[in-house]
Amino acid sequence: MKKLNNSIVFSKSSNPWFNLALEEHLFSTIHEDQVIMYLWQNNDTVVIGSNQNPWKECDLNKIEADGVKIARRLSGGGAVYHDNGNLNFTFITDNALYDQERQMNVVLEAVNAFGVSATFSGRNDLLIDGKKFSGNAYFLGDKASFHHGTLLVCTDLMRLSKYLTPSNHKILSKGIDSVSSRVVNLNSIKQEITIGGLQESLIRSFQAEYGECATPKTFFQDSSTVQELAGLYEKYFSWQWIFAESPSFEVHFEKDYDWGEIWIGLVLVDGCIHEMEIFTDTLVSTFVQKMKKALQGIPYDFHSVEKALLSVASTNEEKPLFEDILLLFKECL
Repeated sequence: MKKLNNSIVFSKSSNPWFNLALEEHLFSTIHEDQVIMYLWQNNDTVVIGSNQNPWKECDLNKIEADGVKIARRLSGGGAVYHDNGNLNFTFITDNALYDQERQMNVVLEAVNAFGVSATFSGRNDLLIDGKKFSGNAYFLGDKASFHHGTLLVCTDLMRLSKYLTPSNHKILSKGIDSVSSRVVNLNSIKQEITIGGLQESLIRSFQAEYGECATPKTFFQDSSTVQELAGLYEKYFSWQWIFAESPSFEVHFEKDYDWGEIWIGLVLVDGCIHEMEIFTDTLVSTFVQKMKKALQGIPYDFHSVEKALLSVASTNEEKPLFEDILLLFKECL
């Protein structure tokens, strides 16, 4: 049997766009007979699945107000919150070596080495006493595949629920909703479980399963490494990838003002306003067509909406209406 070319990779960056770019780089450059275990952490980030809608999955107002990043990964599954109390792992292999059960066993053995009894559930989760401490997702390519997941060690669970609670304006989407689960931090079960200790345990478990490997390789986010990623960082950082990759969806909101009631309905395609319908009983009806024309085709983010509406020449009668509409969009976006 041919000896495997195993390797362990660490990222010293906590930037989600860099870490996801590095993950895809490792995936796209994997060699035959190679298994990589990649360990990484993101700081204050919501990561959505490949088929998810960020407007539906997240409270974008709170995310922006608190300076939290948002990222989209290659794999499917639900939205997750990452901070420095969470450890992420990725197993990358060529397809001949891809074995989900074997990879999961590495993680279970590493966790159970601390004297707990973790198990794998049928919904891609790892549990202790029925509570979830790890979610897993998968990406299967033509020649290689990867399996990655989270390990909650001492993450801020209050922030987790804060950012993954979407706003209450109505959205109809073809995207896949996240599934809420009861979660638990590993160090609340065993105080001696730390990020560093769990990393060491994963290395031991990985080598016990796949054999000895060379000294772990560490990546730092510097100019030479970013250049090596060949544009992947720009991809993961871009509005196009994070938002425009969302499935088509509809959103509508309404509000009463002194000048009348307004109902706005939008159809969004590739993250941009594709169709718009407005119903209002205001006597100042001229602003409706102006607003429709200004917003047609623009990205569905507040700065784009603001720029478009401010570019519209408005009369003294229309100006207070446009100001109120801008505040309404800001509230909803």
